[in-house]
Amino acid sequence: MQTRFKAAKAAIVGLLSGMMFSSVALAQEAGQAFGPGEQALYRVQYLGVTAGTAQITVGAPMKQWGQQVWPIVSVAKSDPVIGVWPIKDKFVSYWHSEGQRSLGSDFFVEENHKRRRQRIQMKDGRTAHVVRQKEGAAPTEATHELPEGSMDLAGATFALRSRGIADGQEYTYPVFTGSKSFLLRAKVDGRQTLKTSLGEREVFRVKLQTDFSAKLQTKRDIVAYFTTDSSHVPVRIEAEFVLGSIVAELTEYKQGRMVAMND
Repeated sequence: MQTRFKAAKAAIVGLLSGMMFSSVALAQEAGQAFGPGEQALYRVQYLGVTAGTAQITVGAPMKQWGQQVWPIVSVAKSDPVIGVWPIKDKFVSYWHSEGQRSLGSDFFVEENHKRRRQRIQMKDGRTAHVVRQKEGAAPTEATHELPEGSMDLAGATFALRSRGIADGQEYTYPVFTGSKSFLLRAKVDGRQTLKTSLGEREVFRVKLQTDFSAKLQTKRDIVAYFTTDSSHVPVRIEAEFVLGSIVAELTEYKQGRMVAMND
């Protein structure tokens, strides 16, 4: 169960990070109090059992690759009661608020006391430099030529949200994961009311088609739910992978502070 859960959790963390990017950026455009300091905590269930948590925090402005960015930090932890294979992964996306895009990411993986790291630098819309390193081994590097307009999953989700959301709309965006490219397809599938940790809220139901492979291949569309108010808080994700079903649900939420777009 641990081996299957760690793979599914990595995909959910990526999706949650993407949704939080879009929520922050869209709220800034609308003049809402989102930005550094924003934090969301999600309970992750695997096959109906609470298997861990994912916490996503918008960090303070910093410099990365010579440019001012907001680090969006996602930390996923397994629940110690589900087994003896501890998992603690951290994914950091570097959001360039002025350019409204992600400049790249760092992924720190710690599973069963073994560590590895992946860094992606998106130099432009067509090239990505990837560095991977396992603990105790030399790093490996690769450069990938990408379809025009490629971005990470977070950037693609922001692009979807920044164009506005309306029932029935459909979008496609090229996404690069670090090893492969695919088209993210999204369709707004209407509205409904959900009971959430924020209370009963009206939400947009959005279907996402990805092209994850192997254990992360999906049996059907991933479904994500965003509140329809100006904050567009992501409150729930439902996915059914080959390795089993997984649900991430918002349990705690804290707004951040508003800053200038070039901060």
